[in-house]
Amino acid sequence: MKILVNAGPWLPVPPLGYGGIENIVATLVPELRRLGVEVVMATVGDSTLAVDEKIQAFPHGQFKLLQRPYNQVCGVVPAHQLAVTRRLAEGDIDLLHDHVEAAGLMTAAALGPGAPPALHTLHWDLQKHPELYGSFDGGGRVAVNGVSADQLTHAPAALRAHAVGHVHLATPLAAAGLPPAEKQGYAVVLGRITPGKAQDLAARLAHEHGFDLILAGPVGPYHDAGALAAADPQNPDVAFWREKVAPHVDGVRVRWVGTVVGEARDALVAGARVGLFPLRWNEPGGTAIVESLALGTPVVGTARGCLPELVEHGRTGLHTTDEDELGELVHQAVSIDPAECRAEAARRFTPAVMAAAYLDLYENLVAESATLAPAAS
Repeated sequence: MKILVNAGPWLPVPPLGYGGIENIVATLVPELRRLGVEVVMATVGDSTLAVDEKIQAFPHGQFKLLQRPYNQVCGVVPAHQLAVTRRLAEGDIDLLHDHVEAAGLMTAAALGPGAPPALHTLHWDLQKHPELYGSFDGGGRVAVNGVSADQLTHAPAALRAHAVGHVHLATPLAAAGLPPAEKQGYAVVLGRITPGKAQDLAARLAHEHGFDLILAGPVGPYHDAGALAAADPQNPDVAFWREKVAPHVDGVRVRWVGTVVGEARDALVAGARVGLFPLRWNEPGGTAIVESLALGTPVVGTARGCLPELVEHGRTGLHTTDEDELGELVHQAVSIDPAECRAEAARRFTPAVMAAAYLDLYENLVAESATLAPAAS
């Protein structure tokens, strides 16, 4: 089987730091190739992931442009998608596996009945783009999958009619067989500083409930204190940081360490007493959650989105619908066995498990592409 994996124009694969979708593609593709799948990847020129063929419209990732005005960046995705459609037109691709928000789904549907079947993975909030999702019709050739069961419950009926199930995200850490790490006294919130991830709530609870907290992740495109000092104050993530989070960051009880990657990130999470997820939105996939479990760090979080699917309350973490209770749960989480967290990750969240699930979807879609029911039915 030859598939075209569309990773988008924003970041290289694997990314050098932040990059949720690109990390998932980097986790999936090697396992697919191990299973005998030939992979053509649509990405940017500085991607380093080994594939059978790479196509590109840009030499470098275009992520720095994402928050500029629409009329300055509206050509980026179409330029990338044009490279994708030209490659598909060569006629030797068995299936398109697309990861590009909105435009990827539209392109797959617009290609018409002569194009190969397509699977579009939904990595984001499905209450976005109601004009597209609310009336979507894949023409009997385009299917979608979620990254959690909860995510699909929030999809409009027209989009949900195209769903062929969900595949939980994976991390190579779950298969690495890492030795247990010595736990220290802090909690960690890992992820981009943004209102939905509620670092302001985590910081307030750390002061109120007396636990040390480390915030790790970028503020918009700014990865460290030096870059942030010269940041655009109109950037919404920068405004959130300055108004809501920074007043709680005293460098003692609450610290921000910027973007942490690779072994430094893994050591930070593995040494934490808990991974804290004070979610204020319905997290669709939860990459940082499965990474926390794989590193033997219990999860404490708000019981919304995918979190209750990934974390067994009382066994691999604790969750609640009351955000003010999270501070107490951070202290209670010392009763969770880190070995149970690692074992659950090794059972459910390895790259091999994710790749096998996707390969099943690919084979079914290729076999049944002529009979996939459009949303109108």
